[in-house]
Amino acid sequence: MMSPTEVFGLMASGMAAGAINAVAGGGTLLTFPTLLLFNTPPVVANATSTLALVIGTAGSVFGYRRHLETVKPWLWRFVPVSILGGLIGSALLTYTSDTTFSKLIPFLILFATVLFVAQGGFRRFAGIDRGGQHFEHHAVLGAICFQFGVAIYGGYFGAGIGILMLASFGFMGLSNIHEMNTLKTVLASLINIVAAVWFIGAGLIHWPKAGAMTVGALAGYYLGSHYSQRIPQKRVRQIVTAVGFCISAVTFYKEFLR
Repeated sequence: MMSPTEVFGLMASGMAAGAINAVAGGGTLLTFPTLLLFNTPPVVANATSTLALVIGTAGSVFGYRRHLETVKPWLWRFVPVSILGGLIGSALLTYTSDTTFSKLIPFLILFATVLFVAQGGFRRFAGIDRGGQHFEHHAVLGAICFQFGVAIYGGYFGAGIGILMLASFGFMGLSNIHEMNTLKTVLASLINIVAAVWFIGAGLIHWPKAGAMTVGALAGYYLGSHYSQRIPQKRVRQIVTAVGFCISAVTFYKEFLR
């Protein structure tokens, strides 16, 4: 039985994560540590966080529906490896003990936070903000292989996969940011859905906590997408970055220094 404090905390973190994902991305850096704070085993916390956010993530595809027709030629290339990679990553988590995953948590959170901080550099390096449209066909195979690795990581932990995908699409030659975000959103949704289904089948979901967090996440996605033009994205990114580095430092201390 969850206490009112726990219910409120899970709903609040879900709402904040949903809003941040709608505006900037990085919401997992809030939901996962919150579940840990309320004494959820690490593997169960990761699975529960994935399920809680997946409904809002999948729903966000609706916002990009007018670009779906344009990205269809790319979807058939990336969907199979995304599904397969998501399954492999989910299975790896299933067979990872809480002790082992606890040791990995500081590194995963730090990695995801660094990706979040570096996304501007990724975008510039990948040429995401360039004008024009050109396709480097020789890079497509490499991008498909890279997407497979991203999907494995996404099924296993997931924070930061959108940043990796945008960089990959830029290297491949895509330059329309709206189309790239559409492709990224569809593939991320597939990876998370596959992972969530696997976690449900493996019995890794804490359903009461997932329910409370999902309610908050749905509200957060709605508010974030509705008021995204009014929210200073730079400030949101600064907060997520600070939270990520703080959580990483705390988990490193708990696991290796205490």
